[in-house]
Amino acid sequence: MTDLAQALRLRDDFPGLLNSEGGNWHYLDSAATAQKPNAVIDAIARAYGPDYATVHRGVYERSANMTLAYEAARRKVANFIGAASDSEVVYVRGATEGINLVAQSWAGSQLKAGDRILLSMLEHHSNIVPWQIVAEKVGAEIDVVPLTADGKIDLDAMAAMITPAHKMVALAHVSNVLGSVLDVRRAADIAHSVGAKILIDGCQAVPRLAVDVRALDCDFYVFSAHKLYGPTGIGALWGRKELLDAMPPYQGGGSMIDKVTFEKTTYAPAPTRFEAGTPHITGVVGLSAAIDYVQAIGLDAIHAHECALVAKARTALESLNSVRVFGPEDSAGILSFEVEGVHPHDVGTILDETGVAIRAGHHCAQPLMRHLGVEATARASFGIYSDESDVDALVKGIERVRKIFAHD
Repeated sequence: MTDLAQALRLRDDFPGLLNSEGGNWHYLDSAATAQKPNAVIDAIARAYGPDYATVHRGVYERSANMTLAYEAARRKVANFIGAASDSEVVYVRGATEGINLVAQSWAGSQLKAGDRILLSMLEHHSNIVPWQIVAEKVGAEIDVVPLTADGKIDLDAMAAMITPAHKMVALAHVSNVLGSVLDVRRAADIAHSVGAKILIDGCQAVPRLAVDVRALDCDFYVFSAHKLYGPTGIGALWGRKELLDAMPPYQGGGSMIDKVTFEKTTYAPAPTRFEAGTPHITGVVGLSAAIDYVQAIGLDAIHAHECALVAKARTALESLNSVRVFGPEDSAGILSFEVEGVHPHDVGTILDETGVAIRAGHHCAQPLMRHLGVEATARASFGIYSDESDVDALVKGIERVRKIFAHD
């Protein structure tokens, strides 16, 4: 585990971790959205204040400077995920919009009746519903890869069930419920063995794993900034250049055009053709600052720190009678569980009374809940600011839940 002093030092960087009395708040919902460090908050404040101007349009100095910062951030995103070029990075509102963009623009123009899409049992709704919409539109069918006994995507089953009829595979790099990590390279090899393209939902991976899209050999990769300690409303879609170049626009409007007449409009090259309208300028600045912050700490150190915290929490919870823990032993930063006979919402409410914030519900993964045989789970998810005190507070809170519901 990373040194506790370092973890405490990082907590001081996050003003959102203080409770209303000025004491520590045990925030264990980073998988939903991460708290923001002062470095990101300050960067956004400057972008909205003395640095603020539009991009790409103004001929005055401040606009030119903001444009330079905006495009420098695109290069930073490209480097952060190992892209070959910043022309492969599309700014989107978040991973959900990125997946919808690929579903509508690539799948919507490439798939036909009889083609098949392959998903997995643990996908977030954002990586299910967009494919259902396009499948219904074009007459394609969806197949679902099962899970292993410990809650990982079963790649042996995937290899056995994939066929040349499958044109798109869409999978989560890290499960938002179970924390299970996908062997993306093997999944990509399986998809490419039949000529299918593969999209990876990297929302839960990018904040805690070093990502290299070229080494992973995927075709599309999406993530959101707000889980990466950045602002809401901004994210990135990476796609292979040849795929983006062949895709029609997702939305129409300003910025994404080459030339407009009432007779015909031509479009700008990728990625600009997918960025209609005034962009989320300050969000991009915040994303850039978040990447700087995370890289200064190091993804390997972050992953090791979170894995150690999950292991500590798992061991403690599994030792309690009536507590069931889900997911694999090597889950990354996320731990879902249930207390027998207690609804997760009640668990979350009692924990909140003790200053511990967790997630309770289906986590936008209802098919996975049905697979697990539950309506909902309680979920604790860790971040770079988490430390042993958070685990201790979680365990103490669960012990209180058990006492209240007479599980001792």
